[in-house]
Amino acid sequence: MAISYNKLWKLLIDKKMNKKDLRVAAGVSTAVIAKLGKGENVSTDVLLKICKALNCDISDIMEIEN
Repeated sequence: MAISYNKLWKLLIDKKMNKKDLRVAAGVSTAVIAKLGKGENVSTDVLLKICKALNCDISDIMEIEN
């Protein structure tokens, strides 16, 4: 099983944001954005910062793939 952040990238498109906008709004590092882009694990604290910045729920930005 793996984690997919495809929902996050689709949400950014809907909100007309790019990865830099997300990084600034959520207050996360470029390394975190790179990890998300590669589908790697990030801390729940980071995910919560992103959810707060985008005003969404965690299920809106990630999903588990079998």
